[in-house]
Amino acid sequence: MKILMIAPQPFFQPRGTPFSVLGRLKALSDLGHSVDLVTYHVGEDKWFPNIRIHRIKNLPIKKVKVGPSLAKIPMDVALFFKAFSLMRRNKYGVLHTHEEAGFMGIVLKKIFRIPHIYDMHSSLPQQLHNFSFTNSNVIYKTFEWLERKTLENAEGVITICPELYDYVESLGVKTYHTLIENVVDYASLFESTNGEFKTLVPWGKLKDRVKILYSGTFEPYQGLDLLVESATHVVKRHPEVVYLMVGGKPEQIEFYKNQVKKSGLSDYFYFTGMVSPVTAEKLVEYSDILLSPRTQGNNTPLKIYSYLRSGKPIVATNLITHTQVMDDSVAILTHATPEDFARGTNQVLENEELSHLITQNARKLADEKYTYQVYLRKLNDLYEHVSRN
Repeated sequence: MKILMIAPQPFFQPRGTPFSVLGRLKALSDLGHSVDLVTYHVGEDKWFPNIRIHRIKNLPIKKVKVGPSLAKIPMDVALFFKAFSLMRRNKYGVLHTHEEAGFMGIVLKKIFRIPHIYDMHSSLPQQLHNFSFTNSNVIYKTFEWLERKTLENAEGVITICPELYDYVESLGVKTYHTLIENVVDYASLFESTNGEFKTLVPWGKLKDRVKILYSGTFEPYQGLDLLVESATHVVKRHPEVVYLMVGGKPEQIEFYKNQVKKSGLSDYFYFTGMVSPVTAEKLVEYSDILLSPRTQGNNTPLKIYSYLRSGKPIVATNLITHTQVMDDSVAILTHATPEDFARGTNQVLENEELSHLITQNARKLADEKYTYQVYLRKLNDLYEHVSRN
């Protein structure tokens, strides 16, 4: 099948939705489909068999921040006309849209009479609220209406986590709807970067210390303030620990370095900055404990699926972002407070038997439920359904 996919994202950059788009492209390629991807001018090319990337013309915008932004408006307009041009020149079997490109799908489907699959990574009205983008009730209601119209007009809908799946089901939309979690082993899709790993931190000094890893963006919803404050309670009982903080923009890293310094924790924290997916995976292998201190949001972090496979104990907050995938049998789940997060971390440090049990259970869960084979089957079933109808 020949597919036109529209991704209003900087593709590829190592963050949530671009990773998800990457996984879809890999899977569709493996299933034998041909995909033309229409995306922003910003990002790194990633190639798979039968995948072609079409970018909008260069605009004077070099960075696209996470979440809603005014900068995306001119890029999305350019994206629509790029997709329109391609659809005029080529015959496609399916239109596959991500995020707000679903709104474009309403129009393009009607013009070109083509089935539409909407890849829903989040509720866009909820995103406006979560990122404090606007206080306008008119804009919020408009996005609610557009979201519902997108869902109603699509022949197939993908959601990426149980909470989002339940949200769509609660709307009573009559369309084929499937839950496909982001379980792809993304690190395997990139070339090795041994040199990057070796120079990140002075590994010799950390040889005998217990490595505690945070990996991800440094956005406010990730709970890094909670993590830093919790560390003050952990190091008092376990001065042998060291926190590896992976990710973040330069200004965000500087902010948290200052926070760590004010707390007297400079000897216990190392900041690596952004790293390649391969290096991020190596850091998971090298670490002893994995943290996910999120304080907001509903979507499951992509890293959780690789964490479950890792054989390392996980400490996470007991919010829906985590509990829709994990329970107390596979991770230490804590209240979203510094004191309780510290308690959970100390529990792992002090109870080897418990740590071994939850890591065994986590691997079993990953092997049974969160495999690439399950991912492929679900995506294939969706495309077969849409092509038959």
